[in-house]
Amino acid sequence: MTDVLLRTQSLVKRYGGLLVTDSVSIDIRPGELHAIIGPNGAGKTTLINQLSGELFSNEGRVIFAGEDVTALPVDRRARMGLFRSYQITSIFEEFTVRENAVFAALGVKEHGFRFWQPMLGSAALVDAADRALHVAGLMDRVDMLAGDLAYGQRRQLELAMALAAQPRFLLLDEPMAGMSTQESDAVVSLLKGLKGHYSILLVEHDMEAVFTLADRITVLAYGRVVFTGAPDEIRKHPEVKAIYLGEETI
Repeated sequence: MTDVLLRTQSLVKRYGGLLVTDSVSIDIRPGELHAIIGPNGAGKTTLINQLSGELFSNEGRVIFAGEDVTALPVDRRARMGLFRSYQITSIFEEFTVRENAVFAALGVKEHGFRFWQPMLGSAALVDAADRALHVAGLMDRVDMLAGDLAYGQRRQLELAMALAAQPRFLLLDEPMAGMSTQESDAVVSLLKGLKGHYSILLVEHDMEAVFTLADRITVLAYGRVVFTGAPDEIRKHPEVKAIYLGEETI
């Protein structure tokens, strides 16, 4: 189907007798921001790991851009444009903001590491980095050491590093975790600007942000898909309210 960029078919991940994801089937359309919500232990991060290639599934398939990527490792999926911001587990604090973004753009190239050349020597890579930093709202800090950034700005830099890799699909695992209200608002604004330009799968506990951003929402509980629908459908779904949202209206 041409209207689906990423699809999972009955994904299963188990650790011994523990079933973490249980026959998860979802589909994400080009340009869609699709959120995954559910209580702690629902299998959300495990699912993200299965999609990115950090975990291999016991059963099921991952189809991306019409190709079966189930057996591909993280780097192969990233080079196809399936990129997880959390893959960059930390920024390089001793590098500038621009150097961090250039390094991320360099890292997804098939033969990108040319240590005999200056990091900022490629105009194409610098241009890709600067475009990503502009989108992330960090162009006024390009020459600042990354270690001097505030926490929220570091998270913005991680997202800019993902964008510098020129992805087709972004997997975002709690990008607003630990942020102040002001910082979260900045990231929500940033993600609004990315909608339609990238397909995004968002795992996030901030329900206000989820309902503001998502085109569709999938609810997980005990590793299984409970329901997928538009935000208004999720608000009204009785089983979803009982499992996750409670009886209060969001």
